[in-house]
Amino acid sequence: MQAVVVHGVGDPASIRVEEVADAVAEPGEVVVRLRAAALNHRDVYICRGQYAGLRYPTVLGADGAGTVAAAGAGVTHVRVGDAVIINPCLDWGDDQRVAAPTFRILGMPDNGTFAQLVTVPAANVLPMPAGLSIEEAAAIPLAGLTAYRALVSRGALQPGERVLIIGIGGGVATLALVLARGLGARVFVTSGGDAKLERAAGLGAERGFNYRTSDWVAAIRQATDGGPDLIIDGVGGATFEQALDVARPGGRLVSYGATTGNAPHLTVRRIFWKQLSVLGTTMGSSADFAAMLALFEGGHVRPVIDRAYPLAEAGAALARLERAEQFGKIVLRID
Repeated sequence: MQAVVVHGVGDPASIRVEEVADAVAEPGEVVVRLRAAALNHRDVYICRGQYAGLRYPTVLGADGAGTVAAAGAGVTHVRVGDAVIINPCLDWGDDQRVAAPTFRILGMPDNGTFAQLVTVPAANVLPMPAGLSIEEAAAIPLAGLTAYRALVSRGALQPGERVLIIGIGGGVATLALVLARGLGARVFVTSGGDAKLERAAGLGAERGFNYRTSDWVAAIRQATDGGPDLIIDGVGGATFEQALDVARPGGRLVSYGATTGNAPHLTVRRIFWKQLSVLGTTMGSSADFAAMLALFEGGHVRPVIDRAYPLAEAGAALARLERAEQFGKIVLRID
């Protein structure tokens, strides 16, 4: 089969498709014949050597959708030919609050979805939601699971609440926007580019704020009558301090990442004086994944596709992601 293999630290744009041994199904596993896969920042980080537990060579890719090509012994809930979507969260465990020590994400160390075939535990494949294209289905798993758990399982979002999504444009942020709107929230967003703010408005964002050209903290406080009820942040860095500043008293802040690093300064009194709940989240449980998928059933809520590339152009796709040029998910089409 063909696959995108990373053999060591290097430039993501330089990776190539190569021939590798076909995936096989052991007992309790299935092989999925992939028709589409989607990129995540972790794919870039793995190429750059900036991810924990690096192991090479590895086939990149956490997200994918396709059909069951083979099923190992003991697999009964899916059959060959079924259209499925892959839950990339492996070995979460039984505790809904936190992942087990064996938790990992598909696509390193386990071979991932940038390939024609992939082997996964049978429990990690679910029926593909009706009403979505194959590219839309592939775009959902990692970012959709992260966004859902941040909004619902950790953020306890309620209809009518004001949600601020920091750094609109990335996969998790755009899926958080469409999910929050689907759940009846009022959504506000920030970005460093007006074009992305305009795209967000087209998806239902009530207001957008350019953090490069405006005093966005003051503007959001005014627009939300004292601050958002819930803030979703994957940026970290100095923005995390500003997020604590903009939050309304009694509000919640959920952090799912830190693309700009750690906060250089943190005013702790903002947390206790404003009675804030500061919550962390990473990926999510199987129950989270099933509940998230249900929101996409019928195509009433849809992920945003930035651009689709053939598998052979995975390097160009990763380069676009690394340059932060995307709005939504970048997808690979797989023959």
